[in-house]
Amino acid sequence: MTKRTERLDSEYRREISAIVAGALKDREPRLSGIVSITEADVAPDLKTAKIYVSVYAQDDAAADGTFALLQENAGFIRRELARVMRQRTVPVLTFIRDGSMEYGSKMDGLLAKLHREEQ
Repeated sequence: MTKRTERLDSEYRREISAIVAGALKDREPRLSGIVSITEADVAPDLKTAKIYVSVYAQDDAAADGTFALLQENAGFIRRELARVMRQRTVPVLTFIRDGSMEYGSKMDGLLAKLHREEQ
């Protein structure tokens, strides 16, 4: 991976996080839970980008709903990105669910339970 690609990945991750927390949250009041952009993988030709998203919500239904809203609003997020980024082309965004946050939370809960049982 080149330095330019790494820089772009980081920039896209930061800007998409800001858009989701700001403009998208204002536009979609049904957006709930904590949405974390864990990784952005922009193709070298800048035509596509895979955006890895972790959603931490009260239950699975709320998390699924929030992820679905992100997918539905991919075009809106892309237009907002075009305003902020100084590039000729803004890639087509594909959101991919990243379950690492949920998995980490589950593991923390299990470890805490084991720790309580030991005492």
